[in-house]
Amino acid sequence: MNFDYNTQRKRMALPEYGRNVQKMVDYVKTIENREERTRAAKTVIMVMANLNNTHYKDEGELKHKLWDHLCLIADFDLDIDSPYPQPEQSKFQEPPNKIPYLQGNVKFLHYGRITELMIDAAIEMEDSDEKSYLIELIVNQMKKSYVLWNRSQVDDEVILGDLKTLSRGKLEVPEDINIIETKEIIQTNKKKQQSTGKKTGRQGKQFGKKKQQYRHQ
Repeated sequence: MNFDYNTQRKRMALPEYGRNVQKMVDYVKTIENREERTRAAKTVIMVMANLNNTHYKDEGELKHKLWDHLCLIADFDLDIDSPYPQPEQSKFQEPPNKIPYLQGNVKFLHYGRITELMIDAAIEMEDSDEKSYLIELIVNQMKKSYVLWNRSQVDDEVILGDLKTLSRGKLEVPEDINIIETKEIIQTNKKKQQSTGKKTGRQGKQFGKKKQQYRHQ
């Protein structure tokens, strides 16, 4: 007995249209008469439009896109009277443009780039209650990041020293700043881990019960 596996079939240029559309396009390419070949291609376009839950009568970019997709599925080897010029194959073979990435070294990896940007923003602010509040948020976030990254205790003076370094001495910490206790950070993290573990355990038990139910059916 011969089995027909997808891995043994011809690779599809656009799998979202399915194997049947690919077969239809392959058949259209075998039609010798150009007029009949064009008529058959239009029928395939109608099928593709239905698969996209769209109406072929819709004008504009969507209609153009369907004909471009037909060329892709046909591997740019379909001689028909298309209402649109055939897209250039080279454009689909070009590598995608690189996504610009923020350059520059992060001085302390455990604090991250966002913390540095927050510090820069605080430096630009005029002295106010909002600025003092932002500095307090930054200090507490730095302490949380330090404890979670290093998994150890840390003195507040270390955090304040790192803030001075990152701000190049341009930020003054309010005298009445409220810095979170290290043990509170650790306890909060433990509760999150335990909560995640309980959810995973419950899901596993429910899955096990369902398996047993299916076995008895």
